Amino acid sequence: MLGLLQYFTFREQWSPMFLFATAAVVILYLYVDGPYRRKHSPDQAGTSVMQKISFILGALLFYLAQAGPLSLLGHMMFTFHMLNMSLSYLLVPPLVLLGTTSYMWRLMFRASWWSKFKFLTNPILCLILFNMVFSLYHVPVVHDYVMTHYTIHRLFYVVLLIAAFLMWIQVVSPVPEWNRLTDMRKMAYVFANGALLTPACALIIFSGTPMYAVYNDPNTWVTMMGYCVSGDPSYLLEHGPSFFNLMSPLEDQQTGGIVMKLLQEVLYGSILAYIFKQWFKREHADDDERPSTGPNPANGMT
Repeated sequence: MLGLLQYFTFREQWSPMFLFATAAVVILYLYVDGPYRRKHSPDQAGTSVMQKISFILGALLFYLAQAGPLSLLGHMMFTFHMLNMSLSYLLVPPLVLLGTTSYMWRLMFRASWWSKFKFLTNPILCLILFNMVFSLYHVPVVHDYVMTHYTIHRLFYVVLLIAAFLMWIQVVSPVPEWNRLTDMRKMAYVFANGALLTPACALIIFSGTPMYAVYNDPNTWVTMMGYCVSGDPSYLLEHGPSFFNLMSPLEDQQTGGIVMKLLQEVLYGSILAYIFKQWFKREHADDDERPSTGPNPANGMT
């Protein structure tokens, strides 16, 4: 499949402007964490090595899924599209949140006018908003429209990314005062997310016919590809969508749904393990701090 990328230019495969923008975000992150923090807030803690790795990995995966080779492959195969969705909205947000400090977020949202949007941080609203937007996007008529209208596509993806961060910040919050859920409720929250995503995945996996025109209708497909290639994309009709797909449209669609569901289960399972580990550590730390009520052997027997 990767050999088919030879039909596209370096610019079409790697989107240099998006790559430079990603590099700029990483440099800004390192600057705020380093020189800026040490100069303006030396009392604030910086990030650890693991946090830096987490943030940079999140930025790299987002670039690959939204502008790099994986993005181009996602316009040729639905399987890669679902892989990109999983990376962008289920993996990248927690990686970024785990890779940042409370200082960074307070600095970003220090302006008073942000308080007007506080209602958007309600856990139930965030849960419903993300899953509603994500599921709506995979309704065939909506998906085909979004994928063939560039401005709508970009706006929809921005909304989806914001909704993903609002949802994940309930589970992996870098700011203590934003932490509105107990550990047990966080685990229930993650389970609820998995349940709400299941219908969309089931619809895709168990459909008996191809649902998305952008992956099986040549004219609709070439319209979508027009946003990935330079110049007139009509030359791609010489091959058609089937040339750039290793599977039939139905097999590709079903595989994409399976990939999405499996990655969701693995990622959510990892987050559940992380939450449980944090809860377990806190519980045992509390136990260690409690004074002993039993007899003190040092006093001896009388």
